[in-house]
Amino acid sequence: MPSQSQCLSGNPDGVRNFIDRFDVFLFDCDGVLWSGDHLFEGTVETLEMLRSKGKQVVFVTNNSTKSRADYKAKLESMGIPALVDEVFGSSYSAAIYISRILSLPRDHRTVFVLGESGIETELDSEGVPHIGGTDPDLNRAITPADYVSIASGEALDPTVGVVLAGLDFHVNYLKLALAHTYLRRGAVFLATNVDTTLPSAGALFPGAGSISAPLVAMMGGEKPVALGKPSQAMMDAIEGKFRFDRIRTCMVGDRLNTDIKFGIEGRLGGTLCVLTGVTKSKEEWEGTEVVPAAWVEKLGDLRVG
Repeated sequence: MPSQSQCLSGNPDGVRNFIDRFDVFLFDCDGVLWSGDHLFEGTVETLEMLRSKGKQVVFVTNNSTKSRADYKAKLESMGIPALVDEVFGSSYSAAIYISRILSLPRDHRTVFVLGESGIETELDSEGVPHIGGTDPDLNRAITPADYVSIASGEALDPTVGVVLAGLDFHVNYLKLALAHTYLRRGAVFLATNVDTTLPSAGALFPGAGSISAPLVAMMGGEKPVALGKPSQAMMDAIEGKFRFDRIRTCMVGDRLNTDIKFGIEGRLGGTLCVLTGVTKSKEEWEGTEVVPAAWVEKLGDLRVG
């Protein structure tokens, strides 16, 4: 772990030397490339520059609300060419974990989803059955009859073996009650990610961690297995797919406790913190254990040729 972080903004020689050290750049999106629907100045040109130098670009996001195809569409709408296979999101990571790694009884393979369509799409891509999620029948207030049917088990699907929590824009008491009951009955507790906040429109809003937090409290502190950054299960899955050399790979992000920690714990060759998202100044990592190898005020500061 570096004891000091190198500032690359306004340092053309430092930028060139830094870029030359890597073949692969893993990019967080929200807070690095854009905030909400606002694309940061210089983002497109910086990515074009890296690709022109033969660098591989992979978009690694904890945003579970979008599938890989959704992210490809958003990238292209922002003027950033991308392939579905260049996107690796927490929803896809969770789907891979459930379908290929997690060992579930044959009659308990259904996933109860707290989240949006991005999770459902990726579960479908892996052939994983699921309920909850965007089901409109759950977007309502709980009723006295619901209490009775949930307590008796009548309202439950006996094949549910996993509760998967991601960012859910329509979370409510009924969904939490169902998720809690499935967990109390032995379902595996997973989360796409546990980010406490989500940067958008230049401000911070509740992140996916705010959805799983009530369940953690209800379960006496039991935490879910998180499958987004900084989970090394996600790093292993990315490495397995893209077959890169970790020493020649750099993680670029705005959040110290997810992006930068992800790169450091994954023993990547470098980490780059961009100060356009959650992290706003270098003082935030001074005296801590999570120190990026380098930092820039904005991603566009890498455009030096």
